[in-house]
Formats: sequence, structure tokens, C-alpha cells
Amino acid sequence: MLVNGRNTRAIWFDDKKQTIQVINQELLPFEYKIISLNNTQEIYNAIKNMSVRGAPVIGATAAYGVYLAFRESLQNNVIIEDTLIQKIEWLRTARPTAVNLMFAIDWMMQKIKKDSTISNLLSWAKEYAEKDVQDCLKIGKAGLPIIENIYRKKKRTINILTHCNAGWLATGEYGTATAPIYLAHDKGIPIHVWVDETRPRNQGANLTAWELQQHGVPFTIIADNTGGHLMQNKMVDLCIVGSDRTTINGDVANKIGTYLKALAAYDNQIPFYVALPTSTIDFNLEDGVKNIPIEKRNDNELAYIKGLDKNREVQEIRIFPEHVNLINYAFDVTPAKYVTALITEKGIVNTNIKDILSIKP
Repeated sequence: MLVNGRNTRAIWFDDKKQTIQVINQELLPFEYKIISLNNTQEIYNAIKNMSVRGAPVIGATAAYGVYLAFRESLQNNVIIEDTLIQKIEWLRTARPTAVNLMFAIDWMMQKIKKDSTISNLLSWAKEYAEKDVQDCLKIGKAGLPIIENIYRKKKRTINILTHCNAGWLATGEYGTATAPIYLAHDKGIPIHVWVDETRPRNQGANLTAWELQQHGVPFTIIADNTGGHLMQNKMVDLCIVGSDRTTINGDVANKIGTYLKALAAYDNQIPFYVALPTSTIDFNLEDGVKNIPIEKRNDNELAYIKGLDKNREVQEIRIFPEHVNLINYAFDVTPAKYVTALITEKGIVNTNIKDILSIKP
């Protein structure tokens, strides 16, 4: 996707430097910076601190993390298995909700069982990251007809509401929720995106808006609580969001606030789609509300906010009184009955156990 007019991905391996390169999402939109991840500690920190965030790109980063863990566990060309297992299990704890983290690690560990050579392991990590890119393109192609059909009926700009960042920054390229949007825009369909700010980390205002602006897609940033009003007043044609974990019955864990958007869409008879690769489906879970672990993050994410001061310097300020009780849930679960359908790399899938199990890898 485009950054300053140049094609860019969110993660890649630099063969010259022999290091993993990622865009530091913590600094956007005020600073665009590429950072190198050279060891498992840096991989862990990047995922935990959300320099890298978004379920699919977390998976790609974790795949490279397994490669680095393997490299670090070699002594005299012999793998120290206890060291490797310890590093792998530690990587699993970086983010508890995003199932892609576990999926990528398990996928890489299966590869290790077949052929534990360092060069092959790097090739497999690259393969995993590339598959994510291709899956997102397929998601875009699967979702494009939804937008085309609405445009054929309405013959005007299509207003799409999204929440958090399920764009190419979160996936490597194209995005999940944004993939159909980018393809529709590139095809010439007039698109306008309502971008939820997505408190407390403002991934919508900081990341989704930034990447849409870079690509030339018209958008408007709104406060998180504005979506319902827009839907009531027929200013939203379609909602598309991403997912960090989806159960086999179609319950969807996504950034906190997604559930409220789904309720508003349901009440106003607006289609509410969830775009995701099958790697984000947890085929071992059925009831998402009861069984998906919901990450609670540091209270400071609520209490402090970053922005530019009058001198155009990035500052962090406290916006709440001191010594007050805070709780910072990172995700919520939208029950399947409020989801119109899933948009996957294998096509549009209805939210029921039979249909979802039919696309199990």
C-alpha cells in the first residue's frame, strides 16, 4: 500500500541486514519510522507494547519470532530444545486475545518438526507473512461485490463505518476490513469512510485515518459514540470491522466498542460484516462471550493521551483526575446474531457452526 506515494508493507524481512523490519505503529500519525526486530525480546516487546498490532500482523511477527527463537537456541549447530520451548511459550504470552499469535507459532512449530534447518525456517516465516498478504487480497475480492451491489442500488457515494484499525498496518498489506474498501476505491466506486477514533489508543484516528489519507480514500474521523446517531439518520450504508478472535458459531472478539456498533447497526437494519482470515477463527471455541479471554491493559492508556502541542511536538498528558479507579478492557465480544456474515479469503461465510467448520484449514 502507499506511504508518501511509495508501495510499503507493515512487515518484511531485510535480507541485507538479516533483520525483521516493521513500521512502529506507536509513533503514527505524527512520525513515520521503521524499526528493526533482531531477537525474541524485541519481537515480544513489539507485540506487547503494540508497536506491532492487529491480529494478522501479530501472527506474521510471531512467525518471525519463532525463527529468531530457533536461531537463538542453536549451540554448535545443535538445537537446545529446552531453550527453544521456553522462548516459544514466552512469546505466546505477549497478547492473550489475538488467536493469530498462537496459530502462527503452532504453524511454525509444525514446520520445525519436518525440517529443523535455519534457512528453511526463515523461508517458512516469509511464506507465512506472504500468505497473509494474499489472504487479505482475497478478502478484498470477496467483499468487493457487497459494495458494488449497494452502489448499483444507490448510485451515490457509499458511506462505510469501521472501528479500530483493520487496515494494511494491521495485516501486512490491504487489510481485512479495509481490503474491500481499497479495491472499491481503486475501481472508481465513490467511497467515504466514517472512522471511529477508537479510544483509548485511538487506532482509528491515528492509524486507519493515516493509511486512508495516504491512499487517497475520503474519510471523516468521528468520536466513538457518534456511530449510532449516524445510523439512525441513514448516514451509514454498511459497517465492516475486523476481528482478533472468532468462534466456530460466529461470535467475534474485536476492539472494545465493536459490540455497541453492531447493536446500533442491527437496530437500524444496516449490514454489519466482519472481515478476517481463517487463521483468526478459533475452531476450539464456541461461546465467545463466555470463553474468549479479554485482555485488560494498563490503566495509563486510559488516563494519558498523546498529541501535538502548539510547537508541533508530541506530548503525553493526563486527562483524568489522579487517584481514581480505572479499568481498561481492550476487547469486547459481538454475538453471532448481530453479524450479517464473515468476509474471509474463502468467500462470504454465514455465522453458524456448520458453515464456519466448512472452511476449517
